[in-house]
Amino acid sequence: MRTGTTARHDRRRPGVFVLSLSTVVAGLLAASLMPPASAGERTAAPRPATVAAPASFTHPGVLVSRPQLDFTKAKVASGAQPWKAAYDQMMAGRYASLSRVPKPRAVVECGSYSNPNLGCTDEREDAIAAYTTALAWYITGDSRYAKKSIELMDAWSAVIRDHTNSNAPLQSGWAGSTWPRAAEIIKYTYSGGWPNSGRFGTMLRDVYLPEVANGSHSNGNWELSMTEAAIGIAVFLEDRTAYDRAVAKFRGRVPAYIYLTSDGSLPKVAPGSGLDTRDEIVRYWQGQSTFAWNGLGQETCRDLTHAGYGFSAISHIAETSRIQGQDLYPEVADRLRHTLGLHSKYQLGAEPVPGNLCGGVLKDKLGPTTEVGFNALANRMGYTMTNTQRLTEQQRPAGTNNLFVAWETLTHAGNPH
Repeated sequence: MRTGTTARHDRRRPGVFVLSLSTVVAGLLAASLMPPASAGERTAAPRPATVAAPASFTHPGVLVSRPQLDFTKAKVASGAQPWKAAYDQMMAGRYASLSRVPKPRAVVECGSYSNPNLGCTDEREDAIAAYTTALAWYITGDSRYAKKSIELMDAWSAVIRDHTNSNAPLQSGWAGSTWPRAAEIIKYTYSGGWPNSGRFGTMLRDVYLPEVANGSHSNGNWELSMTEAAIGIAVFLEDRTAYDRAVAKFRGRVPAYIYLTSDGSLPKVAPGSGLDTRDEIVRYWQGQSTFAWNGLGQETCRDLTHAGYGFSAISHIAETSRIQGQDLYPEVADRLRHTLGLHSKYQLGAEPVPGNLCGGVLKDKLGPTTEVGFNALANRMGYTMTNTQRLTEQQRPAGTNNLFVAWETLTHAGNPH
């Protein structure tokens, strides 16, 4: 979907089947091994990742932590850039409006190509507004923003019962990624009370989690967004089983979404994908038959916008896991740094697109999706990411894609926490 428009969505891929437990375990173990870094580039020593969810969850702990929020608040208060410009951008937009009226529906129906669109845009944008006003509350200390965030969350938790039609999983992933960010900030930083927080948690458990927990074998950005929603919901609910399940999905999907030359002549496949032959894999990779670039994405040849959705969800999941004490970045660092660098390079026009890469043409742009991954990999882990840095700084302040990405220059630019 393009920002600000009603555009096409992904189509669900047929032929999904149930996988045996032994196959899943084998696939996950293989996927969890991080390939070596390319010669001559700086690497950070990976910290062993635990399988289990944290014994005690950290709150607020979905995408942003309290130390990250405190860093952001201090930067805005001092007028430092780029945070002040990012804050001004957020506050000037419609999502920060205190006069916003929520538009909940009992059943949100979302079809392919946004046909039909019955409550889909309203749901996503009310979720972004809840997160926006939660951030505004924390930064300003103005309780009106906390109350507006609560009003939006309460309106939906009182009404919504289901998502239907072909894009229900993707819609649930997008909205379900954003709601927990708002809820975590309000529940754990606002002392004015939130009487219906339990009902909101029930909504996440009963309406969203069943739709996203099992993943999807359509284009990879679907399953990655769904997994982002699942891990955020698990943190808010303090559900260790749901958390572990989301991490397992992540470990199986990321190596199947971003290619490294060390993978061999063909990309890896996700557990349960049903992709058994070279022809099937090539079709799934949008017809790309040459695999010769570190960081090539499963949706690169579709367009950069959809690829960016997947890269963004990967960074969001890893960011949440890091806050919870289980740092998944080292497991995906090589794939994520290479993919951000490759796509940034060609979007910037730093080099011409090779003729054997997507026919020499890459469509669209990544959108405001590089800030979180760049901060983690370059600023915290010490990788050199020249093209990603250039694109990220060129796009500041990064706003929102009106789907599930919002205000990441504000929350993550140069954030050391």
